[in-house]
Amino acid sequence: MNGNGTVGVLGAGAWGTALAQMLASDGRNVLIWAREDELVSEINTGHSNSLFLPSAALSPTIRATGDLAEMAGLDVLLAVTPAQHLAAVLGAMPAHPADIVLCSKGIEAGTGRLMNHVARDAAKDSAIAVLSGPTFAHEVAAGLPTAVTLACGGGEAQWERLHPVIARPAFRPYYSDDVTGAEIGGAVKNVLAIACGVVDGLGLGQNARAALIARGYAEMLRFGEALGAERETLAGLCGLGDLVLTCSSTASRNFSLGKALGEGGDAATLMADRRTVAEGAHTAPVLTELAARHGVAMPIVAAVYRLLGGAPAGEIVAGLLARPLTAETDA
Repeated sequence: MNGNGTVGVLGAGAWGTALAQMLASDGRNVLIWAREDELVSEINTGHSNSLFLPSAALSPTIRATGDLAEMAGLDVLLAVTPAQHLAAVLGAMPAHPADIVLCSKGIEAGTGRLMNHVARDAAKDSAIAVLSGPTFAHEVAAGLPTAVTLACGGGEAQWERLHPVIARPAFRPYYSDDVTGAEIGGAVKNVLAIACGVVDGLGLGQNARAALIARGYAEMLRFGEALGAERETLAGLCGLGDLVLTCSSTASRNFSLGKALGEGGDAATLMADRRTVAEGAHTAPVLTELAARHGVAMPIVAAVYRLLGGAPAGEIVAGLLARPLTAETDA
């Protein structure tokens, strides 16, 4: 770490702010970058983020900045910008920290790149890790027990550098070297959470939601294995664990978007009205395209893509229920 032990957080949305609060819980200095000048001022003077995480009284050791150059001089940077903006934000930095930990979940629209590929292209001299798992921002900010996967592209040497920086008594990272698996789990579960929200919005019951989680998990496994992920990774915190959490609560932005769609809301209107990003809406089209390119059957993901394109929710569900009966281990 550098002289004052400061950790950087790139992005002051709900998740970035929660991570900053968690990191500051032992008195560590945390520097958080925010795009909005008024938010920089509020964090520094009022120790709050009323825009994205109003429930948290922020630690005084968190300082905000709007200057990306300030983030470049740190040793460790947690990148928490929305997935579709990661390339632009990292590209605007004059230099990059030695370790970048990716904390946003998604696939880049238009290119199909996972976030670790985006980061490697933008920050060629940085070692890339991925932090992913079942994490609601408000619970992490409140210090409630949380466990995550910390997948280190730099292997055990990077893990040894990072886990003392990130681990806290109530925030437990578990080591993996499967960066691809950690990313795929986080990206796919966002799309599946929209589907589960639709089931809730349509009032189809708990049986239907449990079935959808199980069948969605099978899609996640098929896609992950096609891209070289390990089944063990997807069976862990960043895959199955995150899927169960995100598919079960309106505290999930993706689930709440799906619920609103199931209740008859218009996709374009709902997404335009949201201050916070439901990454699954951006991921569904590119994930559908990638699945087709790799010959992977992902009917639930494809259904969410059609739903976001304007197809009625009832029609989409009817189409899934009309699929041919087959063995559970088949597509």
